[in-house]
Amino acid sequence: MSDSKTLLTAVASVAASAMLLRSITNEFVPNEVLEYFHSGLHNLSRKLSTRLTVVIEEFQGMSRNQVFEAAEAYLTTKATHSAQRIKASKSENDKNLSFGVDRDEEVNDEFEGIEIRWKYICKQAESIRNKHRDMNSKLRSEIRYYELCFPKKHKEKIFSSYFPYVLERAKDIKQENEAVKLHTVDYSCYWKVPGIKLGHPMTFKTLAIDAELKREIVNDLDKFVKGKEFYKRTGKAWKRGYLLYGPPGTGKSSLIASMSDYLNYDIYDLDLTTIQDNNELKNLILAMSNRSMLVIEDIDCTIKLQNREEDREAVKNGDNKVTLSGLLNVIDGLWSCCGEERIFIFTTNHKEKLDPALLRPGRMDMHIHLSYCNFSAFEQLAFNYLGISEHELFHQIEGLLGEVQVTPAEIAGELIKISDVGEGLQDIVKFLHNKKMLQEQTV
Repeated sequence: MSDSKTLLTAVASVAASAMLLRSITNEFVPNEVLEYFHSGLHNLSRKLSTRLTVVIEEFQGMSRNQVFEAAEAYLTTKATHSAQRIKASKSENDKNLSFGVDRDEEVNDEFEGIEIRWKYICKQAESIRNKHRDMNSKLRSEIRYYELCFPKKHKEKIFSSYFPYVLERAKDIKQENEAVKLHTVDYSCYWKVPGIKLGHPMTFKTLAIDAELKREIVNDLDKFVKGKEFYKRTGKAWKRGYLLYGPPGTGKSSLIASMSDYLNYDIYDLDLTTIQDNNELKNLILAMSNRSMLVIEDIDCTIKLQNREEDREAVKNGDNKVTLSGLLNVIDGLWSCCGEERIFIFTTNHKEKLDPALLRPGRMDMHIHLSYCNFSAFEQLAFNYLGISEHELFHQIEGLLGEVQVTPAEIAGELIKISDVGEGLQDIVKFLHNKKMLQEQTV
């Protein structure tokens, strides 16, 4: 008992001495000296450390960091092996579960004998006010990043070999497993991450447009995807613009879905009425990923895009959120070069309402007229809905389609009613005759 008291007395004496020494140090030693001392200890500790940590933040300026995206995809294959806490998810259309790293979790990896440790960190960001928006709105609510830790002596191999390996492996994983995503703008003018899985079933195999036009579009897309060296050699940004125009119901949205499915490109759906000004528009374009499609539907209806001479006056009067000049700069100016393998798609029902500056090559490279249903499109619809590729009434229907203005959507609306092929096609003939008579009466 006496020994215990003696020990406690000694401990208390040492603690008191330490507190006294700290008090004297704080009282008599200048802050500058103390800061220098602590800084020296910190630097010494860093120099003695045998490990190096690389921080990979989610955003690089306004754009999403491609290394972060690659790490996110790559670690889905590693999370179940070493992490103590993982995230599991599955959408209705997914066949298998997908796994991800939960916040503050560590994942171990090995590369050519080097032990590597990843850590995913997610912190709440401070509220950032935006004077142009509601005072309660925030920009990014969370700050996310990965920490990659490894022995310092392997720094060169990690930078020259491991990072390229992760980027390439992530690319393969995305192409194999990830579905096309549809991205929209949230209230704080950022693309929603990670986006919504696009479950649109339309493909070029089932798309009901003119067969020759379909082949022309597919060939153009193939040429674009394979054209990296061509664009580099000719000094052009690796991008392509498409204008889809024609009456409602002629398949513009279905064509966009088919293009996305064919290329496996994410779609960024942009409503210009949600954009405050040209600067926000530029930031959104910069934040798009490569190998993606920007879609602006009904561009003649969303906002009033004056000609460039009226832009300055419109901005002065506060009439426009986004100007024509601002739009042209992001799709064809210097800012358009800040990304690769991107497709810009505009749709309109009234091409004649658009400013010619928007339509020239380099901005809208290919103008695709989606017109009324011809026999080629009807054949595709008949195969989709009825499973037939020929019938004795086809010749009569072909003749009527050459005389009647009817959209593929209208024909599809009639085909979906059919239960008996023979009687159903007779109803299609009657429908087209009635349509012809109505159109002749209005002329």
